[in-house]
Amino acid sequence: MRMQNAECRVQSYRKRGEARVALLILHSALISLVSCTPITTRPPFLPSPQALSAVLDAAPANVVPEAVAWLTNQGVPVERSSQRDAYVETAWYNLRTKAARRGESDPGDLLQTIKIRCWTDPNAPGKSQLIVEVVYRPVMDPSRQERDLEVVVPAGSEGYRIAEQMVQAMKEKFGE
Repeated sequence: MRMQNAECRVQSYRKRGEARVALLILHSALISLVSCTPITTRPPFLPSPQALSAVLDAAPANVVPEAVAWLTNQGVPVERSSQRDAYVETAWYNLRTKAARRGESDPGDLLQTIKIRCWTDPNAPGKSQLIVEVVYRPVMDPSRQERDLEVVVPAGSEGYRIAEQMVQAMKEKFGE
């Protein structure tokens, strides 16, 4: 009889211990799920390989406010930005008229209207990689996705020069 009682106690302690571990795992999973949100301001695509990039001596979140300020000072309105996601996107900006159109509406003069996107990703400890993409739409086609219609501006164009100036300003601000 004693063996059975001792055996039952050991099994009982094991079951309690296993239940605590299971509860701890469930609790940790729930906390992880709640703290990580799948919502992001970044688009579901990566920057174009032709985009300009630079390694900066700053954390990604520190670059975003400076990028927003620089674009705003240039008269290019920012449509979306997030320090947490380290992302900045401008409205469609007409280089000739200096007018902006928000959203996915018809940007107007297609060949003169650009959109600037900036991704800032961690690089080495304390450093980040800034990627600046400038695109335009050569055609309008409501049946296709916006990204499928976008083309990176050619090197030497006015939109490309804006991106070069931005990258240079960020290098001067944060160093390389």
